[in-house]
Amino acid sequence: MLGALLNPLSSVSSSPHSANQMATISLVPKFILGGSSDCGQALQCLFFRSKFRSTKVFHHRPCHGRRAGFPLSRGFRVFCQSKTEEVQIRKYSPFLETALLDGNGASVADEWQAVPDIWRTSAEKYGDHVALTDPYHDPPSSMTYKQLEQEILDFSEGLRIVGAKAAEKIALFADNSCRWLVADQGIMATGAINVVRGSRSSVEELLQIYNHSESVALAVDSPELFNRIAEAFCSKVVMKFVVLLWGEKSSLSSHGNIPVFNYKEILDLGQESRKRMLDSNDARPYYIHEAIDSNDIATLVYTSGTTGNPKGVMLTHRNLLHQIRNLWEYVPAEIGDRFLSMLPPWHAYERASEYFIFTCGVEQVYTTVKNLKDDLRHYQPNYVISVPLVYETLYSGIQKQISTSSTARKLIALSFLRISLAYMEFKRIYEGTYLTRNQKQPSYYTSVADWWWARIVAAILWPLHVLGTILVYSKIHSAIGISKAGISGGGRLPSHVDNFFEAIGVKVQNGYGLTETSPVIAARRPNCNVLGSVGHPIRHTEFRVVDSETGEVLPPGSSGIVKVRGPPVMKGYYKNSGATKQVLDEDGWLNTGDIGWIAPHHSTGRSRRCGGIVVLEGRAKDTIVLSTGENVEPVELEEAAIRSSLIQQIVVIGQDQRRLGAIIVPNKEEALLAAKKLSIVDANVSDLSKDKLTGLLYEELRKWTSGYSFQIGPIMIVDEPFTIDSGLMTPTMKIRRDKVVAQYKEQIDELYQKKS
Repeated sequence: MLGALLNPLSSVSSSPHSANQMATISLVPKFILGGSSDCGQALQCLFFRSKFRSTKVFHHRPCHGRRAGFPLSRGFRVFCQSKTEEVQIRKYSPFLETALLDGNGASVADEWQAVPDIWRTSAEKYGDHVALTDPYHDPPSSMTYKQLEQEILDFSEGLRIVGAKAAEKIALFADNSCRWLVADQGIMATGAINVVRGSRSSVEELLQIYNHSESVALAVDSPELFNRIAEAFCSKVVMKFVVLLWGEKSSLSSHGNIPVFNYKEILDLGQESRKRMLDSNDARPYYIHEAIDSNDIATLVYTSGTTGNPKGVMLTHRNLLHQIRNLWEYVPAEIGDRFLSMLPPWHAYERASEYFIFTCGVEQVYTTVKNLKDDLRHYQPNYVISVPLVYETLYSGIQKQISTSSTARKLIALSFLRISLAYMEFKRIYEGTYLTRNQKQPSYYTSVADWWWARIVAAILWPLHVLGTILVYSKIHSAIGISKAGISGGGRLPSHVDNFFEAIGVKVQNGYGLTETSPVIAARRPNCNVLGSVGHPIRHTEFRVVDSETGEVLPPGSSGIVKVRGPPVMKGYYKNSGATKQVLDEDGWLNTGDIGWIAPHHSTGRSRRCGGIVVLEGRAKDTIVLSTGENVEPVELEEAAIRSSLIQQIVVIGQDQRRLGAIIVPNKEEALLAAKKLSIVDANVSDLSKDKLTGLLYEELRKWTSGYSFQIGPIMIVDEPFTIDSGLMTPTMKIRRDKVVAQYKEQIDELYQKKS
């Protein structure tokens, strides 16, 4: 009779299968079995499993009163009760969370499906090896791979406890640190999407990013940052909770009624919840467990486009996993290698690099610009991953040290450098890594003669190069400390810096990518480090160069717009399908906005190993990328500057340079009048000297552009206006920036050399 009565499941219904929805299961009727001796306590008995598409449903409910049954010899009563229960979808990182899910019917992956899955593999392979060292935060931190995995798991579970839901956006406004990494991966492991930015951004920018991304909660670097943004955020956005990564809650000026948790509180909540779930099945709530899919969005990274409006780049777990799986070919890191990290983690380049290196068993040391010089000497890193500006700064420091040495030491150092530069050039010739865009392949006999000549001259220079290494370069190596390679990305590496480091025996590998490509799509390999290029395309990635006007695919060696296709390419811009269509076509080709060419394939000669290598020449878009990796939209600065009556035309420059510059066509009549009014020159003067005109224009630029984040440094004055007839303006009277820069390339190079 009891079997006939217990038919509890009459209908099961679920809402659409999405990560941020609740699945509803209707149970009609629901039976509650109670022992006759303790009628005041009801034992709810319900056991079933139901499938929602491919999702598995697990019900874990605490049994109140007696656990696991009651003596059937005693009387009991059966109550019928109708009730609707809600079952929450819980997304999980399938390979990372096997300890929790294995044996409970959940889908357990045997390979990485989400970025946080890498931590289980690393913990198993490198367990007690030190994963990271963070000496400059309070408290200083050091964690092994096992500890790092557990901290990520605890943080992730803690976020779930305080209300984080899958597919929701959580803003992560913080700088590089070990806790940034834990927060980033903890958010991802919940199936949520993190929206990243650094603490130096303006309140307006952070507010715009938070609102546009539809974020619902915030993880923030410090009390100082939160206090700076609190007034705007607390009154204008909805925040379910705030997580403070560093510092104490007592330092917060105000947070309204928003729940605030410090880093340790989140960890403690997560640790307690995980322990409870691992210890007892009955302590687990109702969940629909759903594995994170590789095509799910992992993060939104906001980057400026040609319009100047920040756009949210949607990067999926698949995008980032492609980076993790394929960067080893360019950075063959080994267990115990030490990396120095200093770039902002919201920069896609630093982020993908960090994920990758932690799968190799290395130790990452966090440093700052201020401490970089000392940390290079102290930690002696095997690798440094940074932007061109860092290598330019190191180069300038070495050059300054040489120039301030005694006359004899200076002469010796410069002599050895000249010899080593020549030696390396001949070495590139006989090794086949001498870059050329000439499609015609040299004859076999010419190639052999070229090879022998380069080999002979290099052999003559080699002893002197070795002597220079012993007497001069070894001291530079000790100061720099980079024993394997410096990896440069985020901008073009200046050729003189590239050549210098090759000459002294410090390997610098240049790479290329965009936020929209996760970001690395090409890089120079350790055994094929072709100077002047950005290297070979990363695996599974295709490049092609097209004509900017016709879209026709161009042959190797021809300059045009660089397009790329492959697994690293973004899903698109968040809530901006129009901008997505402008750069990403139906066949998956992304317009990078860069001008470049692909090296021809030669089977013989000095360029025989360069085939397929990508070479960049500049930006076709208006966006300027400084050597710091920062993107600048020049149009706003130009529009502000042109308001001056002294400036007739202006083109802001600075691609791959440390700072912005400008090419200016002045209004000489107005400039002369202004100079007389300011008593810079006498009233009877009919012309201004170049120095006085330059100084006057500097003051005008400062006056009209003072309210902008980026200021203009060196300026170049040209007498001839940009016109349609000269080809420097379009028929619609727009200045052709790329044409202007190309025409004045030599003068621009000289301008920056004088100011460096």
